[in-house]
Amino acid sequence: MIFGHVALVAGAGALPHSVVAGAKASGIRVFVATLDGFSSPADFPDVKSDRFRLGEVGRLIKTLKAERVEAVCFAGIVKRPDFSNLRPDARGLKYLPGVIKAAAKGDDALLHFVTAMFEKEGITVIGPQVLCKSLLAPLGVLGAVKPSDAQMNDAQKARKIAKAIGALDIGQGAVVSAGLVLAVEAQEGTDLMLERVSVLPASHKNGAARGGVLAKMVKPGQEDRIDLPTIGLKTLKGVADAGLSGIVVEQGRAFVMDQVALTQVADKAGIFILGLEPKD
Repeated sequence: MIFGHVALVAGAGALPHSVVAGAKASGIRVFVATLDGFSSPADFPDVKSDRFRLGEVGRLIKTLKAERVEAVCFAGIVKRPDFSNLRPDARGLKYLPGVIKAAAKGDDALLHFVTAMFEKEGITVIGPQVLCKSLLAPLGVLGAVKPSDAQMNDAQKARKIAKAIGALDIGQGAVVSAGLVLAVEAQEGTDLMLERVSVLPASHKNGAARGGVLAKMVKPGQEDRIDLPTIGLKTLKGVADAGLSGIVVEQGRAFVMDQVALTQVADKAGIFILGLEPKD
């Protein structure tokens, strides 16, 4: 589909800025709805924007309709709020019980609910990848470092574990070294999971040698218009600090941020980045 005017609901991080840049490069106008505590209109000086608090659903929907946007896109990091401290407006209060019920089932259930909520209000939801397709992971090795056969075995097992926990709506990531599962991602997120790995005994990480693979995978059945796996320089630093040898994602199912810089840093550190053919 071709859009002339879209809205971006922006959380923290670099992805919202890439969405804006991609939209502008395609001649698409963007209205940015920043979320208090995660982003600010000052972060987007070149486009029209406004500030919204979590729970301000009614004003957000009213604004999007007044702006006559053709679709809305969600991008950026938004941590789960303390629902007891939310101050929803009237329409937000209407949806709050459903939000809380969905959140109790897991992140993907919550994202499915949020997407359905906007569509129920007559607003089309699109994924960030529609506006910044160039950030999607390519197939094959990104950079000069290639995985060994043993590392490929770890990569495939890490993918399998990540898919297994994803099917239970637990998390998107897993770390495997020499066939041993070192960690799986839950609510703490990838960065803190990698911190846990970094303090494991060296005997669990092939001693002094760099070893082990991080897999970041889309959850089976995930609402892929929101919360595709994302890797970037911070992820790479966590992988390096944890003594791991590589990162694996799936082609077209993950965002790779700052690809040129990421490749250069990964090559220098001797860490491979690999896009596998998608597999459900």
